[in-house]
Amino acid sequence: MEAIYIPGLTKAPEQTEKLQIEEFLPGLETLMPVRGHLQVKHQGTYLDVSTQAETIVTLTCDRCLKQYNHRLSVKTSELIWLDAAAEQPDNGPLERETSIEELVETLSPNGYFQPDVWLYEQFCLALPLRKLCDKNCAGIDNSSDQAISAPSDSRWNALANLKKQLPS
Repeated sequence: MEAIYIPGLTKAPEQTEKLQIEEFLPGLETLMPVRGHLQVKHQGTYLDVSTQAETIVTLTCDRCLKQYNHRLSVKTSELIWLDAAAEQPDNGPLERETSIEELVETLSPNGYFQPDVWLYEQFCLALPLRKLCDKNCAGIDNSSDQAISAPSDSRWNALANLKKQLPS
């Protein structure tokens, strides 16, 4: 996916760029390409970015450690403010209070919008926090019979024999 030159959006029809997506995103391991569409609209002082896309990822269950496939869908929009100071280095103090109004995404009005990076971030945010292969997953079976059976490594046999000689 190519970067979108933000000043170039003002010359596009309806100041909008529409992209059909069918490709793998760098950094996001998926079983199939990400499929969907993305729209970027220049609104003067901000970009209105929206998408509807989906793919399939392989996750590992937090309880039983088995791998399973999970359909990941994203249907979201975001306003990205255009601010000339967005590219400037932050020379302020390391520790400071940040108001809720400052917690916004900003880009330079003369810069580029990276749709693949933005889409990657949206899919990362859509990943489930609790990864379970099934809502009734019992987890790893760690019954004591399996643990006490013969040692899997023959080097432990000497220790097992010594353990048998000790009084209980």
